[in-house]
Formats: sequence, structure tokens, C-alpha cells
Amino acid sequence: MTTQHFVAQPPASSDTAGRDPRAWIAPLVATVLLVFLGPAAVLFGGLSAMATDACGPDDCSSALTTHLSLIYGILEYGTLPTLAALVTAWALPWKLRWLPARVCAALAAVLPALFVLLLVFTLPAP
Repeated sequence: MTTQHFVAQPPASSDTAGRDPRAWIAPLVATVLLVFLGPAAVLFGGLSAMATDACGPDDCSSALTTHLSLIYGILEYGTLPTLAALVTAWALPWKLRWLPARVCAALAAVLPALFVLLLVFTLPAP
């Protein structure tokens, strides 16, 4: 008489804690966008001071000076949060449950450069 032994198998990975095969997409897109948007934001943000050439720095409209203050504030203080968000997007565990956080971190990494470019291209009249 033979005895059959059954080995308990772990349940199929139907939970959402499995490995995400596309986890690299959001950080890669953010990195590629920052390669182009970062230098463009620094270049155009740096050149935006020339908008005060027609009125002088003291006689310009308050809307223009507010835009320029925002541009230079983001360029000065936005670099560290941008890098932190990009590193976070790459460093989060590559599990499906971290997908929303990874996408938010990648988006947060791109937003300062996009905001600077938006402000530069919508500068009000002097």
C-alpha cells in the first residue's frame, strides 16, 4: 500500500504585493524629461531677467516682479526637492502597491521645471 503526501503550496500570487514589471517606466520618463526640461528651465529662467530691460528693475509692474521672484525662488530652492523626488521614484520598492507613490514622486520631480517654463513663457508686460 502506497501513501501519497501532498505538499502545501503557497497561494497563487493574486495579491497586489507582487513585483511590478513596469516599475521603471515612471522614473525613466521623469529622468528623460528632466534631462531636457531642467537645462531649459535654468536657461530661460536665467534669461527672464532681461524682461526688466525696458522698464528698469525699479519701475516694472508688480505682476512682472512677482513672476520673476517666483522663477528665481523655484530655481534656487526647487533643485533639492526635484532631486529628492527623482531619487525617491527610483528607490521605492518595485512592487505594485508602490505604483501610485512612484508615479507621484516622478511627477513631483518634473513639476518645478515645468512651472518655471510656464512662468517664463507667460511673463506679463513690463
